[in-house]
Amino acid sequence: MALFVKRSDHGTRDGSSEVHPVDQMLPPGKLTAYGVQHVAAMYAGVAAPPLIVGQALGLAPVEMTLLIGASLLTAGLATLLQSIGVWRIGARLPFVNGVTFASVAPMLAIVSQQGEMKSLSVIYGAVLIAGVLAFFAAPYFSRMVRFFPPVVNGTVITLIGLSLFPVAIGWIAGQDPEAADYASPLKLGLGAGTFVLVLLLNRFLKGFLNRIALLLGLVVGTLVAWPLGAVNTGTFEQAPVFNFPMPFELGAPAFNLTATISICIVMLVAMMESTADMIALGEIVDRPADEKLISAGLRADGAGSALSSVFGGFTCSAFAQNIGLVALTRVKSRFVVAAAGGVLIVLGLFPVAGAIVSLVPQPVLGGAALVLFGSVAASGMRTLGKAGLGDPFNALIVAGSMGVGIIPIVAPGFYEHFPAAMRTVLDSGISTGCIAAVALNLLFNSGRARKAELAAQGEDGDQDPLAALAQDSTSTATDSEDVGATGQESGPVSVPHSERSGRNAEPST
Repeated sequence: MALFVKRSDHGTRDGSSEVHPVDQMLPPGKLTAYGVQHVAAMYAGVAAPPLIVGQALGLAPVEMTLLIGASLLTAGLATLLQSIGVWRIGARLPFVNGVTFASVAPMLAIVSQQGEMKSLSVIYGAVLIAGVLAFFAAPYFSRMVRFFPPVVNGTVITLIGLSLFPVAIGWIAGQDPEAADYASPLKLGLGAGTFVLVLLLNRFLKGFLNRIALLLGLVVGTLVAWPLGAVNTGTFEQAPVFNFPMPFELGAPAFNLTATISICIVMLVAMMESTADMIALGEIVDRPADEKLISAGLRADGAGSALSSVFGGFTCSAFAQNIGLVALTRVKSRFVVAAAGGVLIVLGLFPVAGAIVSLVPQPVLGGAALVLFGSVAASGMRTLGKAGLGDPFNALIVAGSMGVGIIPIVAPGFYEHFPAAMRTVLDSGISTGCIAAVALNLLFNSGRARKAELAAQGEDGDQDPLAALAQDSTSTATDSEDVGATGQESGPVSVPHSERSGRNAEPST
């Protein structure tokens, strides 16, 4: 029984000279196409926070364009930092960073407290401090990876996927249930049509076209929606051609203790979710996330957030929907995501280009996202297959943590009467489920893990106890009559459609 997981080296596979798929450089054409697909999957998520905050501030259309452009630019810079890496900064995985939606609520609270004139300066000051603190706290925070054996890991990955489904459904039906066109036949038809189209394209296309099935689905869905009046061209018509965000153009940092504490709490939650995302992505691309990798990734989150505050952006964190895209397409190269970062920078510098991407109707995006987010949940279920769920204790860990994590997903107002600081954590199903899974694993498995550690030390006094515990992970269910789930060794997480017989799939890149 393994309470902990051991560190693993990354780089080449099996110590050979073979280049790992994560480090493979693809031809420029494929890099661009795959990168644009990643941007299409995340654009709405990047643009939404500055749009909401800008509306609360009462910004003019030109200022709103600057705020969105700054968020796109800084998301691109943070993505490059995360995927390419500098020194000990960056996970060097196909990891997309952008503005975390968790920061919206505290930023709106800052707007209501500080007024429209001072709010942006106070927000930027708080984001700057939170980013710097996250950067230096990363090595200590990353040590929690040892508490993520498969039973915890799989639960958290599954919750990441489940937590994204309400976002996709909101894109399809609309955000306001009281609106006249909420869940209208047109919206549902566009969403359902795109959903089916993406599935069919994944089933029947091969090679390169199969890898860009999501992008093709978005393009076709938009073309169908255009004559039906579902494409809004107003943003495109008003967008300026070029704009370069200058440092502190939208406001020099101002420091407020209450605002800083609230954004630091958001950053803490973002670090927890990023840790879970890195573990999930490591499973998908067959490069397990160890302490060193997670520390470098969290440093990139902190550095990206601090840099974002300089150019007018907000708190940066990982985008889970892009993890689903990696699982769906099986394109594992981090340079594809670096290309996506370059595209984001171009969109930030040329708002008119960003307006073109925004032409995709939200129901079309939501239909494609259902497939995308389902891929994340499926990856989590595959990881749970390694956890030995025949063991009743492991089954209880999954049941309890899923039950806790699903609450804010299905009932967003469940913790409405709790203090604001607590709600920042409790309103995230990923955070609550992660905390519950780690705590329950310690409760149910710590005693048995200690016995395994002592047994390993008895056999070899020089053996690392953490390594001994990790080596015991495949025999989790030996206390149970059903050992089938642990008696089989699992390989890297793959996408369901790649397992069909008769499929001549392109080699994973």
